[in-house]
Parts: sequence; structure tokens; C-alpha cells
Amino acid sequence: MEGEDVEAAEEGTWSRESIPKVLKIVSTRLPQRDLISLLLVSPWLNGTLVSYPSLWLLLDLREMNNAGNRLMAALSLPRYRHVKQINLEFAQDIEDKHLELIKNKCLDSLQNLEVLNLNGCQKISDKGIEAITSACPNLKVFSIYWNVRVTDIGIAHLVKNCKHIVDLNFSGCKNLSDKSLQLVAENYPELELLNLTRCVKLTDSGLQQILHGCPCLHSLNLYALSSFTDEAYKRISLLSHLKFLDLCGGQNLSDEGLSCIARCKSLLSLNLTWCVRITDVGVIAVAQGCTSLEFLSLFGIVGVTDKCLESLSRTCSNTITTLDVNGCIGIKKRSRDELLQLFPKLQCFKVHS
Repeated sequence: MEGEDVEAAEEGTWSRESIPKVLKIVSTRLPQRDLISLLLVSPWLNGTLVSYPSLWLLLDLREMNNAGNRLMAALSLPRYRHVKQINLEFAQDIEDKHLELIKNKCLDSLQNLEVLNLNGCQKISDKGIEAITSACPNLKVFSIYWNVRVTDIGIAHLVKNCKHIVDLNFSGCKNLSDKSLQLVAENYPELELLNLTRCVKLTDSGLQQILHGCPCLHSLNLYALSSFTDEAYKRISLLSHLKFLDLCGGQNLSDEGLSCIARCKSLLSLNLTWCVRITDVGVIAVAQGCTSLEFLSLFGIVGVTDKCLESLSRTCSNTITTLDVNGCIGIKKRSRDELLQLFPKLQCFKVHS
């Protein structure tokens, strides 16, 4: 009888102490949607999971229908009182009116928000940006990829309301002009990541303001922007911390501009795909200046030859893991093994297909 009592006591201790600990460890590795499903299993499980604040720092509604109403309902729950990340990427049915209601009814729940992903939420306009940013004073990461409604007015609200931004994604925001870049440059000197892919209204003037005003940038994406010239490209050399640079489609970039960019000694990744004016001169400057380079794409550049490849091999052979020279008709075709002799750490031979 005494043995049974001891066994029962041990089982009770296991249930009270060990199971919740194991549950917490397992729960942190589950997708949030699975975690929410577990809440319905039993009242005990619900209470146990809700008691762990660290499980409810992310609110993930990506690609979900009726996202606006779901977001309002979630933010009204006590467990999301300290949410730090909200992901609405390609969520459906999220509009300005939802963000305005959230501002008015759920203000307390957004005070700790640091990451807001509105990628693909095409019904959000300047009005919605004004509402949501005014409720998120501690926002650090803001992404509105593929939004053609937001204009410079929305960015003016962003910089007014959110003073701690370090990561911005404006990719595909075709209605942003140099005015937006001026606002960013004047208000975010600590900015670290900026994506301007396909922001087609931008000119040298706007980019130069960023390069002078945001010296801490370590990632700059200028993919598919053919309007910039060497006047702006040369000033990329001001970014001493730059590690990632995408210039794909930079048709006006010359060897002179690229030679200035080569002063960015910390550069690890450089995409020069379809930068058609580049020759060996520019690439050799990169080889000599960016000796820690790990990723380089020269795809489609017909003006480069084996000469630049040999220079890269002399200075970057121990660092380059990705190199794409497909479409470079001036470079001798080599087998995988031949390329590995030049770049022993090479793992990826083709970036574009």
C-alpha cells in the first residue's frame, strides 16, 4: 500500500511539474496554427499553454482569409497582450478599416510590436498606414512588399510615428518617389536593411539621400531599377558596413561606378546580373577590394572574360561559395571540376535559370 502511495505521489509530481515543462519545450517548436489547435484539446491544456507568454509573441495570419476580423479578434485576447510580431503576408480581407479599429480598440496590445509584415496586402492605403503605425511606437521592422496604393504620404506617417525602424521593405511599391527616400534618410540614420526593388519612380537624387543619411546600411536591394546612374552608384562606397548589394538590371552601372563600390570592404554578396556595361576592369576592382566575397553573379554580362575570373580566383578563392557566370560569352566554358580548381569552396554554380 505504501509503495502504491509513493508511486501515485511521483505520478502527481510528474503531472504537475514535468509535463508542463515538456509541453512548453515542444510547443515552442510548433507552427502557431498547430499551437492554437492544441488550445481546443482540453481546458487544462488551454490554461497551461496560455500561461506561457513567450508562446504568444507572434501572431501569424499569413495567407489566411478574413484576416482583418481575425486580427482584431486575436488582439482582443489577453494572451496577445505583448505580441512582438504580426505577419499578414498575402492575407485576404485586411483593409484600412480594420487597422483603424485596431488602433481604437487594441492600442495596448501593440505597444511592444517590433515586426509588422503587410506584404501583398493591396487593400491597405496611406490611411491604414497612418492608423497602424500610430499604434506601434516600438516598431523596428516594416514590410509592405507589392503595395501600389501607399504613397509618400504613408511613409510620412511611418517616420512620424515609428522612430526605431532598422529594416524597411518597399519592394514593388511603385508609387513611392524620392520624397519617401528623403524622409527615410532624415529619420532613420540607424537603418540597416532597405529593399527598393522595382520602386520605379526613384532617381539618383533619392538614392543619394539614402546613401548619405543611412551610413549603417548593411543590406541594400536595388533589383530591377534601371534609372540610377554612376552619379548615385559611386556613393554606395559611403556604406562601410555594407554586406549585401543587389544591382540586378543596373544598366547604367559602369566600371567606374563599380570600382567605387569595390571600396565596400565588408561586402559578402554582390548581384551584378544584367549590368551590361561592366567589363573585366570593374570586376577586377571588386576582386581586389572585396576579398571576403561569398556570392557573385555576373549572369548575362558579355563584356567580362577569363581575366576577371583569374583575378577573383587569386583573391577570393577561399571565400566564394556561389558564382554565376552563365551567359558570359567571353568566359571560357568550364566543367564543375574545373571551376572547383579555381574556387575550391564553390557550392552553387547557377543563380538564374
